[in-house]
Amino acid sequence: MWFKNLALYRLTESFTLTAGELEEKLDDKRFTPCGKQDEFSLGWTSPVGSTSEQLVHASNGFMMLCLKKEEKVIPAAVINEMLQEKIAEKEQHEARKLSKKERTALKDELIFELLPRAFSFSKKTFAYIDPKGGWLIVDAASAKKAEDLLSHLRKCLGSLPVVPINSIDKPIAIMTQWLQDNSSIPKDLVIEDECELRSPEDEGAIIRCKRHNLSLPEITNHLDNGKQVIKLALNWTDRMSFIIDENLTIKRLKFLDLIQDQVSDIEAEDEIAQFDVNFSIMSLELANFLPRLLEIFGGENKV
Repeated sequence: MWFKNLALYRLTESFTLTAGELEEKLDDKRFTPCGKQDEFSLGWTSPVGSTSEQLVHASNGFMMLCLKKEEKVIPAAVINEMLQEKIAEKEQHEARKLSKKERTALKDELIFELLPRAFSFSKKTFAYIDPKGGWLIVDAASAKKAEDLLSHLRKCLGSLPVVPINSIDKPIAIMTQWLQDNSSIPKDLVIEDECELRSPEDEGAIIRCKRHNLSLPEITNHLDNGKQVIKLALNWTDRMSFIIDENLTIKRLKFLDLIQDQVSDIEAEDEIAQFDVNFSIMSLELANFLPRLLEIFGGENKV
């Protein structure tokens, strides 16, 4: 359940729904498995897992959601091989070349035939709403995955006034300054051993450094030649480590020993209770961290 990525969105209006009201709105789009001819199925499922039917898990005012997507898998190589056989057979039978439109129609028919026999796999995307702090946070490594969840939530609610988080100071400029001048690094941050540098021109050269001392002259030389920091590994107060990028998206988030020790100190009776402990500690930790993150980058740009 611990989030590994943070796609950060700001609620531009107050979120006034209670957990029960939100549950009712999500219920119409509860997840159901793919039918025989369905290529995919998308819907809400319990964040806790199979031990609960509740679509919203609420704790300390935070509300956790989970979107489940099941997709049928038909290997492209299988489709192409079978399609070529069908095309050859039909062209030989009719003594003519098939048009592009006819080939496409044959492919659609083939996929329709194969779907009932296709394997399926499912993925879950977690998110939670912080009405008091004005956040909607999605555990997604890509913008598309986050937007898929927001789009589905928007359909359930009718509207969803959120925007990606934006800071006054440009993250690229701030992170570049940190590597150029160590004294400019905030005291509650430690720069770790990974970064990505990019030349500012269109399609500029990219340098990726991993398990590397970022204070070495070779890094400084790249910066002096105009490259800028677009990703940087950071540690915040020995409580969290993460990679942050130029859009303030956080990836490879880890909650460190100081937080995990808090979890270990609490005895949970069952799976749901343990989920609640983890969610409570994680959400409260992020509620403290995110305002500080914005402060580090000059505050929030609300324009």
